[in-house]
Amino acid sequence: MYETTNGMKLMLSYNINSNDAQAYYEFVLSRYIPVMQSMGLELSEAWHTAYGEYPNRLICFVCDDHETMVSVLENEVWDTLNDQLMEYVTEFSYKVIPYKLGFQI
Repeated sequence: MYETTNGMKLMLSYNINSNDAQAYYEFVLSRYIPVMQSMGLELSEAWHTAYGEYPNRLICFVCDDHETMVSVLENEVWDTLNDQLMEYVTEFSYKVIPYKLGFQI
C-alpha cells in the first residue's frame, strides 16, 4: 500500500497457543487473511517477538480510508473471525491508527 493521508492501519497482537501452532497457521493463512482481504484490508506486515514481555505475534492490515476500516470493524464477519482466532491464541488485542510508512507500535 502506498502512503495516503486517509490510510488506516489495524494492528492485532496476541500470543499463539504453543500446543495449537500448526492449526493456528492453517487457520490464519487459509481463512483469516483471505477473509480480511475480501473485506478491503491488505496484510502489510507480520512480526514475531522471540524474547521479552510482549505478545509474540503482531500482524497489521491497512486500507486507504477510514470508511473501509469502520465497515470491517462493524461487520459481523470480523467478530466471527476473531471468535475463531481465539481458539488458537490468548491475550488478543487490537487497535486502529493512522497509516504511516515503516514500523508503528
